[in-house]
Amino acid sequence: MARNLTHKLIGSHLVAGDLSPGGEVGLRIDQTLTQDATGTMVMLELEAIGLERVQTEVSVQYVDHNLLQADERNAEDHRFLRSACRRFGLWYSKPGNGVSHPTHMQRFGRPGATMLGADSHTCAAGSLGMLAIGAGGIEVAQAMAGRPFWLRMPEVWGVELTGELQPWVSAKDVILEMLRRYGVDGGVNRIVEYHGAGLRSLSAMDRHVIANMGAELGATTTVFPADDAVRAFLRAEERETEFSELAADPGATYDVSDRIDLTILEPLVAEPTSPGNVVPVREIAGTEIGQVVIGSSANPGLRDFAIAGAMVRGRQTSGAVSFDVNPTSRSILEDLTRTGVTLELVRAGARIHQAGCLGCIGMGQAPAGGTNSLRTMPRNFPGRSGSPDDAVYLCSPETAAASALVGAIIDPRAWAEEHLVSYPTLELPKRHSVNLAMLEPPRTDGGPLEKGTNIGTLPDFDGLPDRVEVPVALKVGDNLSTDEISPAGAAALPYRSNIARLAGFTFRPVDPEYADRARELGDHAVVGGANYGQGSSREHAAIAPRYLGLRLVVARSYARIHRQNLANFGVLACEFVDDADYDRIDAGDVIVVDNVRDALRTSDVLDARVGDATVHLRHGLSRRQVDLVLAGGVIPLLREQL
Repeated sequence: MARNLTHKLIGSHLVAGDLSPGGEVGLRIDQTLTQDATGTMVMLELEAIGLERVQTEVSVQYVDHNLLQADERNAEDHRFLRSACRRFGLWYSKPGNGVSHPTHMQRFGRPGATMLGADSHTCAAGSLGMLAIGAGGIEVAQAMAGRPFWLRMPEVWGVELTGELQPWVSAKDVILEMLRRYGVDGGVNRIVEYHGAGLRSLSAMDRHVIANMGAELGATTTVFPADDAVRAFLRAEERETEFSELAADPGATYDVSDRIDLTILEPLVAEPTSPGNVVPVREIAGTEIGQVVIGSSANPGLRDFAIAGAMVRGRQTSGAVSFDVNPTSRSILEDLTRTGVTLELVRAGARIHQAGCLGCIGMGQAPAGGTNSLRTMPRNFPGRSGSPDDAVYLCSPETAAASALVGAIIDPRAWAEEHLVSYPTLELPKRHSVNLAMLEPPRTDGGPLEKGTNIGTLPDFDGLPDRVEVPVALKVGDNLSTDEISPAGAAALPYRSNIARLAGFTFRPVDPEYADRARELGDHAVVGGANYGQGSSREHAAIAPRYLGLRLVVARSYARIHRQNLANFGVLACEFVDDADYDRIDAGDVIVVDNVRDALRTSDVLDARVGDATVHLRHGLSRRQVDLVLAGGVIPLLREQL
């Protein structure tokens, strides 16, 4: 029987379950990825479960998020992470070496491998023919301990690409087209597998752009074949020996199918405040901007910076625009400099920053209030940039560069026509700079963990009681992101390793009083709309509310990673059986569920009382997940087992 590539990758790593959509499967994990905003918790979790050394083929800790060192806290986290890498046997990528996803692709990614990452954009590695999935930190910690990764088998969504991208249209417009069609929850419980003749015109880094923002679709991950484009990339990185060809069998079938003709795509842009608010650039042309930022894991390639450099060569960006350029790895910065692109950007008015996430996670580069920011980044959730009233638009490097020159959003085709500019032909090096100086290999001698004053401890959570009687502390709407549950930015991020302090930021963007109210209430519930917890994989969005007493979340539906994160820390997550019940519960109401422990083991539906009414709640947990929730989360169970 002809198999698609997704089934081949899963089948070669399957340790439990089968490939039928909806059933739970266990996968063997080859590689793990952690970054500093999530990695500190992962290392504390490894300490809590008593792990001696990681059991994976490769595990790498990157420092790319918390790079601003305005005080001692971020520097202490970096020191702690380096000591943890020595203690547990991980590679350590030093601050400034690069954003985790493109850097991992350059140095460690290989076709056919599985990777679990404590970052939702881990799916970017699907560009190399990997099965790469974002997850909560505790699941990554378990993978490091040699344990399987569990998930419900997704549907496989085959997207055939035909034709070829036209001038001034690039890979970012492909994934924006997917978001235009399907929105931020169109990929939930699906793996997107791209195939077709259109792939021939897409480089490995172009595919990285598309795979990266599969997370914004809500997809479990994205998969591309490993073909000549992947071979060329690995050859350029001096790693061609790690190439192996991988593709779907001829005649392979998919659970869901779609087609995109690349030839007819046009420049697109996502308007505030969701990556799903996609429109053609021409429809909002003339919108004034105060900032343009090029970089991030959503446009990380040498080509993405080089096209911008070619467009601004010999020109000056608008005086009203801060033109910020964030190289995505030190090696890419070397090649930009070697080819003269860095100088062209600087001459045009660019501010060149260190290699890292920076403004993408709100760590600096916050735009001025009341101004519009145009970025080549993956997310534009409210306040994510670091400015509470931000207005962030997402686009391609071509649209970004043209708009920076004009001072307003403009279709790059219109700019080119007005200025009689032909689409640049880029001459990129066939061999990339390879810089290993800031990658420290695993040590074999272990060593102590070096904890500064800001490194906290994991909270101990008790198990779920048999009677849950909790007031609703907060009710929120659809598509609430984890940025709104546990915000990023320069104020909150330094406390990622200190849950007691971080908890004070919980839900602050939507309700500044939540944390104080939750402390007063103790055990409580939150009611949510559809796609609750979309976005980042940060498990802090489960840990911090649980620390404040969150016992129960009832929502219309959930994003995959956050739903599992809630179970991982003992929070019961349920959905309304009758969607209309969402409108019947308000903040301040009390939800009562009796005999919860037995009910979770014997039925998929719980009967809850809200006043005089009965509301039916579906938990949808597997037996394994039920055990997690009843025990108070993964740590108590895993500590006992190990």
